[in-house]
Amino acid sequence: MEVSAAQADTAEQAPTKRMGRAERRDQILAAATRAFARSGFVGTGLDDIAAEAGVSRAILYRHFDTKHDLYRDVLGRVCDRLATAVGEGPGGFTEAAIDSLIAAAAADPDGFRLLFRHVRREPEFRDFADTFEAGMTKAAHRQIAVLVSDTTWAQWASQLAPVIAIESIIAWLDVGRPDPEQVSHGIRQAIHGIVTAAQHGLTAPTDYRHRIRSADLRPDGCGLER
Repeated sequence: MEVSAAQADTAEQAPTKRMGRAERRDQILAAATRAFARSGFVGTGLDDIAAEAGVSRAILYRHFDTKHDLYRDVLGRVCDRLATAVGEGPGGFTEAAIDSLIAAAAADPDGFRLLFRHVRREPEFRDFADTFEAGMTKAAHRQIAVLVSDTTWAQWASQLAPVIAIESIIAWLDVGRPDPEQVSHGIRQAIHGIVTAAQHGLTAPTDYRHRIRSADLRPDGCGLER
């Protein structure tokens, strides 16, 4: 069917559908996540974010008063998405939770790197990563305390397990996200090794323990016998 010149003009003049406020805000947050993940908080300007989102600074200011406010909302959005993916409840730090964490990282690699790589170097915002990791540690402890009778070693394993999971996932993202089932298996195996070590109290061989003397731990000796 042929389109008349009048119909073509009308189509060209038809206004583009405007985004709703919530949709626009989410678009800006997604763009800001990508921009901040590239250069961190200090290295990213509002002009960079506006360009990434394809909006003017005026539109940016309609939704966020300052870069500081925008960054905290970006981090809050990442934490909410991860918490939703992993889930909170009596299940704790389970194999299913590890798989969900991997899937969430794959769905938003910029957000994952931002929270667990950049924020660790930004004291003003580190509370986001610390709070999330504390929740993971608490969840891990619910599982590990059942398996490790010594409370000190149970706490040690509980603090280390989330670190292993997070760092393993970041490394997985960095190398191109190979088979997620394999990385999940690797993380579970690593955590199993940590729990096994905690169950045995990290008992070192006697012939090695007696060689470690206070004199060998001086900074100039690097902990090595001479």
